[in-house]
Amino acid sequence: MTANTRPPLPPFTHESAVQKVRMAEDGWNNRNPDKVVLAYSEDTIWRNRNEFPIGRAQAHAFLTKKWATEHEYRLIKELWAHSDNRIAVRFAYEWHNDQGQYYRSYGNENWQFNEQGLMTHRFASINDLAIEQSERKFFWPLGTCPADHPSLSDLGL
Repeated sequence: MTANTRPPLPPFTHESAVQKVRMAEDGWNNRNPDKVVLAYSEDTIWRNRNEFPIGRAQAHAFLTKKWATEHEYRLIKELWAHSDNRIAVRFAYEWHNDQGQYYRSYGNENWQFNEQGLMTHRFASINDLAIEQSERKFFWPLGTCPADHPSLSDLGL
């Protein structure tokens, strides 16, 4: 393994795909763009809503802006399907804007990985639902979601 390798590596089994999803969830929940972008290839290609970052530098700028405006960000991802070097996930995350309006953002992502386990493509489709603070379901302390927290399926999401 080298510094440019990010296990688990393709081809993915069910277990290694679940592990890859959890690692991505943990990284995004810690909201550190410097660390998160290391899971992506130098030439990574993204589609996220109406933004199309290409390469680690643009992905880093995207994440920095995202986490500066999406406060109290908490994310849960769930494996949907996998193949040799691709993983599909569904996710939901909760956050609030500068005005204190809470949202639950729902979506799906399609990921493709190179032989080193770095994500080369990330295509995300996301919908935002305004919610009341009383409708929130994600309350763990900021950072990694506890391993025993209910899944999206368990929460009926």
